[in-house]
Amino acid sequence: MARRAVVTGGTRGIGAAISIALKQAGHDVVANFAGNAEAAKAFTDQTGIAALKWDVGDFDACAAGLKEAEDTLGGGIDIVVNNAGITRDGMFHKMTPEAWNDVIRVDLTSLFNMSRPVIDGMRERGWGRIVNISSINGQKGQMGQVNYSAAKAGVIGFTKALAQETARKGITVNCVAPGYIDTDMVAAVPQNVLDQIIAGIPVNRLGKADEIGKAVAFLCSEDAGFITGATLSANGGQYMCG
Repeated sequence: MARRAVVTGGTRGIGAAISIALKQAGHDVVANFAGNAEAAKAFTDQTGIAALKWDVGDFDACAAGLKEAEDTLGGGIDIVVNNAGITRDGMFHKMTPEAWNDVIRVDLTSLFNMSRPVIDGMRERGWGRIVNISSINGQKGQMGQVNYSAAKAGVIGFTKALAQETARKGITVNCVAPGYIDTDMVAAVPQNVLDQIIAGIPVNRLGKADEIGKAVAFLCSEDAGFITGATLSANGGQYMCG
């Protein structure tokens, strides 16, 4: 059954792969983006998926953006994938309040901003899927990423708590924690550093964005109705947690 989906940060990298996977699964999709209008247009031209711009760190902007997405898709939002994220890396003793607050706002507060405006509609319809994208570094921590690791760990806690509140209303809330994925951001890492990273991954390669996309699409499907509050670690065995 086709559902209406919104993917934040959905026009590039992992987000683009998620948007495409959801469309391939038969859903109607809107991809949110923050700033790169040229890339967003190219994505829409290539995929036929509408791209809408708003700041996921701003509650009012999310409420307005989601209303525009509903108008575009022709009804209430059934699926939200909170994928948008930024980094402002640096050692903690040099980290500025701005670097902390920017990452928390975009990577964690955005989950509230995007989920709160749609949760009542999901509850009324008795069906919904919320999938939040965390990170391996939210599970194990990472030097130089205290802000990012804190935000991505918070994503997991948000997922577990909201899942308990919504389960009886037919709404599942799950999390995917990717490891190192072959995106433009990872490709920019110096080759010698990248070789060291890959050497620490048991499957001996980077992940593929479409592997994350397909995992998210499954969690958004009817078949995943008994899975909620879960964190799927998609990291090639680099970090295994119980």
